[in-house]
Amino acid sequence: MVTQDEPTPHLTHVDEAGQARMVDVSAKEATARTAVAAGTVTMAPATLAALRAHTLAKGDALAVARVAGILAAKEVPRLIPLCHQIPLGSVTVDFTFDDAATSVRITATAKTLGQTGAEMEALTAVSVAALTIYDMAKALDRAMVISDIRLERKSGGKSGDFVREE
Repeated sequence: MVTQDEPTPHLTHVDEAGQARMVDVSAKEATARTAVAAGTVTMAPATLAALRAHTLAKGDALAVARVAGILAAKEVPRLIPLCHQIPLGSVTVDFTFDDAATSVRITATAKTLGQTGAEMEALTAVSVAALTIYDMAKALDRAMVISDIRLERKSGGKSGDFVREE
């Protein structure tokens, strides 16, 4: 949120006339960049147990969600109109169970050596992995909640490092 004392941020995806544009990164130096995003899928205890035991009727949801997340990261410029196609060096998708919250936390890491960051790739990987878990478990639990999808940290590039503070 911008307060009155702060200058209005410059939006780089619009030109002087307010028209959408892809940011020109052609003059930027390629640097190593990493982005980590996370999100949560909260579900009924029985659904979490089936997910953990790989006993869902549709199969191993976590294995499918991992692959779906990786594939989604590779498709970002086709899904988000103004995103650049970047050379992804690595994308990982990991899962952590939280029994107390009856949830699974999804963490995606995207790495590149490029002229722009990999934040959108990591965020998209988490989003699609969460949607895949929902799709594969919805027969048991249509009340699942996908939440808290956010950038956790990023490194590299002109803007430097970012680490989310809780």
